[in-house]
Amino acid sequence: MDFDFEVLPEKDRYRLLSNFVGPRPIALVTTIDEHGCNNAAPMSFFNVFSHDPPLLILGMQTRPDGTTKDTVANIRRTNEFVVHMVGMKIAKEMIITGINFPSDVDEIEFAGLTSTPSVKVVAPRIEESPCAMECKVSQILDYGRRTIVIGEVVQMHVHDDCLDEDGRYVRPEVYQPIARLHADNYIVADNQFELKKPANLLHYEIGTHVAGAG
Repeated sequence: MDFDFEVLPEKDRYRLLSNFVGPRPIALVTTIDEHGCNNAAPMSFFNVFSHDPPLLILGMQTRPDGTTKDTVANIRRTNEFVVHMVGMKIAKEMIITGINFPSDVDEIEFAGLTSTPSVKVVAPRIEESPCAMECKVSQILDYGRRTIVIGEVVQMHVHDDCLDEDGRYVRPEVYQPIARLHADNYIVADNQFELKKPANLLHYEIGTHVAGAG
């Protein structure tokens, strides 16, 4: 089948893109509103795009009625947010934060999660998340109803048991993030395996070889 995206309706484009581009990691994003109320919401249009500088990208759309979501409004006002990775232990709580609550509801508290002060940003972080990244806005791009937020990570918090003794590499038996496939379907990284470049072909590589690069 072929699909002409220049004429395909928006809902069909979303369905195809979200069905095939996956699994997509979930960012549980916390912000704070002008009254000091905490906000939390999951985003699956999300990924890391650079380590130098350390950049994360979020893609967020307006509500069906065209109004701006609380997360976007809070990020525009404060230029700060926190991204949390999601494991199975907080999967059900993450789904609860995705409910379109009134803006004065603290989704962190409502979902039964624990908020704690961040180090470099005003927005709180969630203690139960295996990894939390405090971010400051680098750039905001608007494409119609879609807002793209590029955030620079300024502080990272990781549960001790997620890393090896040297604090360098993730323990795959401990850190098993979930990701979204399509609709209400998710996947957990509990069946990991290694794929390495064939050693007998590495002499073809141009420039200085860095293991795992590319």
